[in-house]
Amino acid sequence: MASNSISTSRSSTSSWTAKQDKQFEMALAKFEKDTPDRWQNVARAVGGKSAEEVKRRYELLIRDVNDIESGRYPLPRYRNTN
Repeated sequence: MASNSISTSRSSTSSWTAKQDKQFEMALAKFEKDTPDRWQNVARAVGGKSAEEVKRRYELLIRDVNDIESGRYPLPRYRNTN
């Protein structure tokens, strides 16, 4: 049984819908750093995710942004459509 609960936890952490991503972004804008119970509020706004899951998603997002800004990953080269 324990392995099933771990598997379920992992899949819900890694599986986010486009709608949940958008709700996550909007909730981050609404509930700023100093908001009491920020992660609980964000989780409620997203739906289907725990406070721990949304906090972890935020930490990964910050790490990715920092890596990109530090030059660790090259910016994509888009073709000019003109």
